Amino acid sequence: MRERTTGTLERLLTTPIRRFEIELGYMIGFGIFALIQSVLVALYSVHVLGMMQNGSIWYVLIITLTLAMVSLALGMLLSTFANNEFQIIQFIPIVIVPQALFCGIFPLEGMADWLQWLAHIMPMYYGAEALKDIMIRGEGFTGFANSFYILLGFAALFLILNIFALKKYRKI
Repeated sequence: MRERTTGTLERLLTTPIRRFEIELGYMIGFGIFALIQSVLVALYSVHVLGMMQNGSIWYVLIITLTLAMVSLALGMLLSTFANNEFQIIQFIPIVIVPQALFCGIFPLEGMADWLQWLAHIMPMYYGAEALKDIMIRGEGFTGFANSFYILLGFAALFLILNIFALKKYRKI
């Protein structure tokens, strides 16, 4: 968002760089911070807060990092459609709050069928399911593989959509 409002994106797009290279650069740059944050949150939750941990901490780190990448890709996609910082804030109740509500904090079985269906199209649902499989049930990779691959699919989908959304700034 800030790159567009300050003109940095416009200057960047005048170079021969491709849209996927911009996306890759953002994913690497912010991904380093997402990696550090994921490791800190996972280790703090397990070792300091004493959360139940029946599975491997490495699997927890993989899912946490994958969730961070999905969130980063979604954030980049949303920022492409926002015209200013205030519009980013307006996306929170529309996109972020439903993610939290449908990830399993509240039992989905008691919800209407259409709400249960809605939960299954949100990335946080699959992240929460994978973390439950690892931390509570002690599953190995095969136990949460489907959720992991779905999360990777969400990250790829958001990145691809953002590459196409960047077309409105420069035709390549």
